[in-house]
Amino acid sequence: MAKLEEKLWNILQELGQEEFKRFKWFLKKDGILEDFPGIPWAQLENAERQDTVDLMVQKYQDSGAQKVTLKVLEKLNRNDLVQHLQNSSLRPKDLKTLNVSAWTEGYSKKKAELKWVQQFAVEVTLDRNTAHPNLLLSDDGKQVHHGDVRRNLPDNPQRFYSCVNVLGKQSFSSGKFYYEVQVKGKTAWTLGVASESVDRKGQITLSPKNGFWTLWLRNGDEYVANDKRPVHLSLENHPQMVGLFLDYEEGLVSFYDVNAADLLYSFTDCSFTEKIYPYFSPCTNDNGRNSAPLIISPVKHQLNLETQDLSDQEEDYE
Repeated sequence: MAKLEEKLWNILQELGQEEFKRFKWFLKKDGILEDFPGIPWAQLENAERQDTVDLMVQKYQDSGAQKVTLKVLEKLNRNDLVQHLQNSSLRPKDLKTLNVSAWTEGYSKKKAELKWVQQFAVEVTLDRNTAHPNLLLSDDGKQVHHGDVRRNLPDNPQRFYSCVNVLGKQSFSSGKFYYEVQVKGKTAWTLGVASESVDRKGQITLSPKNGFWTLWLRNGDEYVANDKRPVHLSLENHPQMVGLFLDYEEGLVSFYDVNAADLLYSFTDCSFTEKIYPYFSPCTNDNGRNSAPLIISPVKHQLNLETQDLSDQEEDYE
């Protein structure tokens, strides 16, 4: 292998199987870099790591392949591999200057990506008719926390009865949507989206095949994306505000650390065939250690959608 191709192959070897799948998913998209067309999925779908390197070099030449690799690694939040690939091409005296400029440039790009998804922000409120009997909602439907007393509520079909979950009133059946949730002060939570037909009465396994696309925190520092197989996330920062972006047609669900502008995880190639709802679980209060509420927070430049204020009915964003 040529020197650059070997470097790129070594970088891809550091990606886990799910990360490599998402790496290829980004490669198929046009405009991953300005004026860079995507690689056809028919070529990428069964490509192994060396095949993927060869496809990038053939499509973009050496310098373009390296630029595209760096861009996709940024989107995967693998800044360690970004730095490794950049540093491997430099002399020692260049490293200090590069590290500062690369961090600044990388942060600016992340902020730009976050700002782009924030333009699709929509109003989200909690649906009381879906809330588990132990969950307490604020009057405005923006906050939820776990209470010690299980209330005597009607066991209507919409209500979660075994797991401490609640859905948003708003449903998504096309388009792009974004909202933010404050998780400050919590040691456990689960956020994501759920299909309309999910089981609400029995014990639930969170996974895409069961209609859930979620990310959770447990024990104060254990972050997991509940994909086909659980993906354990190693995060430098503990998110205080989590942003969630959904692109219905593209089959994409992405989670962001809003304050750090970091992409935490993306579910790709999701098969949405029905209405999708925002999903929330503050988890149990753990004898007061996890009593802080989840708070749906306003997003700057929120998208204006003409919807009715329905106290007992859902809103459908199409």
